[in-house]
Amino acid sequence: MSARNLLLFGVLIAAAIGTWYLARVRGDEGASQRSVDPVHRGFYLKSARILGTGPDGGLLYEIRARHAEEQLDGSIEFTDVRLDYSPEMDVPWSVNADSATILPAHPRVQLRGHVRATSSRAFSDSDTEIRTQYLELDPERYIAETDERVQIRIGARSLTATGMLASLNDDRLELKSNVSGKFVP
Repeated sequence: MSARNLLLFGVLIAAAIGTWYLARVRGDEGASQRSVDPVHRGFYLKSARILGTGPDGGLLYEIRARHAEEQLDGSIEFTDVRLDYSPEMDVPWSVNADSATILPAHPRVQLRGHVRATSSRAFSDSDTEIRTQYLELDPERYIAETDERVQIRIGARSLTATGMLASLNDDRLELKSNVSGKFVP
C-alpha cells in the first residue's frame, strides 16, 4: 500500500468516525427534545360514564357515551350520547344525540345530530318528545335551548318551530318563531 493510499484510507476512516459521532450526538439531541416537548393527548374512553354533580356534591346527572375523548383545548367530545338526570332530582327527561361537547369552565352540554329529548310525564303526564339537530343543555339549571328547527310531540299533539327554550324541571316550553302545530281532539 502506498503512502498516498494509506493517507486516503486514514482520511476516509476519520470522516466515517466523524459522521458517526455527529449523527449520534444529533440523534440524542432530537430524542431529548422529543422527551422534553410534551404532546398533550388527553384521555380517551370507550363505553364512557361521566357523572355530573350539583352544588351540594350530590349526583345530578349521568352521561353515557360510546366514546369520550379530551381535546387539546380541554373540551370533551362524546359520540352516541345519552344524558339522564338522577332519580333524586325528579326531572323525568332523557336526552340522546349522535355527539356532544362539554367545554372547559362552561356549564352547557352542546348536543348535535338527531337530538331527542323524551319524558313520560313532562306535560300533562303525556309522553313528550323534542327533536332537533342541535341543542344546548345546561344540566345544573335544567335549561335546554336551540335556535334550530324543533319538532315537539306531546301525546297526539305536535308542533314545529324555529328555536326553543325549555325549563325541564318545571316543564315550561317557549317556542321562539315560525310555530305551527297539529292538535287532534
